[in-house]
Amino acid sequence: MAASTRFAAPMAQLIDELRKLPGVGTKTAQRFAFHILRSSDRDADALAGSIRALKAALRLCSVCNNVTDVDPCSYCTSPSRSQRLICVVEEPTNIAAVEKTRTWNGVYHVLHGTLSPVNGVGPEQLRLGNLWPRLADAEELIMATSPTVEGEATSRFVADQARALHPDLRVTRIATGVPAGSDIEYADEVTMTRALENRRQI
Repeated sequence: MAASTRFAAPMAQLIDELRKLPGVGTKTAQRFAFHILRSSDRDADALAGSIRALKAALRLCSVCNNVTDVDPCSYCTSPSRSQRLICVVEEPTNIAAVEKTRTWNGVYHVLHGTLSPVNGVGPEQLRLGNLWPRLADAEELIMATSPTVEGEATSRFVADQARALHPDLRVTRIATGVPAGSDIEYADEVTMTRALENRRQI
């Protein structure tokens, strides 16, 4: 039974939905729900409209799988970026960590996850199909997955597959400027810059 069932049904339903958000527990969901209740009708409608617009307008880039409102995305179509340098990340949010360095002028490929047999995530669950054709014109593939067990396993798998398809392709891994066991989404600018600069071949 949901912890929010002691509230009126509409409030309980909102709390249960908010609890589905990552990092949101019951108490936080309740605070959010009561904040929305106290908000003006205009603010509540704006929030609901933003969520509907998000679902209606955003999609995944057909080239790199980044979340975008245009396809291909702005990274893939930018004339100032090298299509021959591809940085592989786990999630769209990881792109912001790399962009903070202001030194990366390549493009991206977003996997939307990592290999995790325990959780039933195998290669077929990752968005890899549109990566392989891109490697034909690539000079370097940089694995920027997080330095976790799953991130390392994913990096090794993608690197092995890429080399099998293109033996001469340079495949590198970001250096350990990113602490082991952490998520690159939370890496600061200096740490991420050093990680990119000191990447190693794998």
